[in-house]
Amino acid sequence: MSNPIVSFDEQAVKDELRELVRKTIEETINAMLDEEADLIANAARYERSDGRKAYRAGHYARRFTVKAGRLGLKVPKLKGAVFESAVIERYRRREQSVEEALIDMYLAGVSTRQVDDISKLLWGDRMPSQTLSDKLKRVYDDIDRWRTRPLESEYPYVFMDGVWHKRCWGGSVENVSILVAVGVGMDGRREVLSVAEGMKEDSESWREFIKGMLARGLKGVRLVTGDRCAGLVAAVNELLPGARYQRCMVHFERNVLARVTPATARSDLSLIHISAPTR
Repeated sequence: MSNPIVSFDEQAVKDELRELVRKTIEETINAMLDEEADLIANAARYERSDGRKAYRAGHYARRFTVKAGRLGLKVPKLKGAVFESAVIERYRRREQSVEEALIDMYLAGVSTRQVDDISKLLWGDRMPSQTLSDKLKRVYDDIDRWRTRPLESEYPYVFMDGVWHKRCWGGSVENVSILVAVGVGMDGRREVLSVAEGMKEDSESWREFIKGMLARGLKGVRLVTGDRCAGLVAAVNELLPGARYQRCMVHFERNVLARVTPATARSDLSLIHISAPTR
């Protein structure tokens, strides 16, 4: 086989295009900053005008991180007026989408040290661990407000189940139970009512879980659907006496198929259509 006449370095082309995009964005934003300064001063640079309100006093350098990389901005300084840009928020060092991407990585299980390394690799700028921690505090505050929000509507139908996930818990990877409740409102819309992490699927845990929703205003429940967990059934009977309990068909099908051979399941699919018993 003959050697190719022209060699093509794909990575080098990608790097060149990425740098071209970064420079174009940098030049565009700097031009917008200069235009903002002209509007505030009511005159262009070096223009003689009776309506001038301020004078240029040079620039100061500032770094700003966007998806395309790290930009070097030249922010105008003015005499006689305060330069406030609508393009770049004061004291802001990163584009909102970059910060959201870093937070999403952390919430997905990436450590703060790894987030720091990834941010350096992608955008050429590191985010200090303390800065990321400060921003995550706001995220956790939003999550806490959502978890404790009042339940003002009626939810006739509620689905409850415990989901098991692996996560770092106390320095080791363990299976952690997450109790989840999804309600269907009077308008037919589904809504996640409550999520509780680190609780077991026993009577006491389900009891505390349901009590938490009742304290937030849960009302109008007529039917609760869940698996055959005895703790859940007992908690519903005790705390939601006006609601009937129905066994979840998905769990019921799994229980049935777990008791038969694959050949039997294929030959007699009618087994999975047996109605689940209700109390």
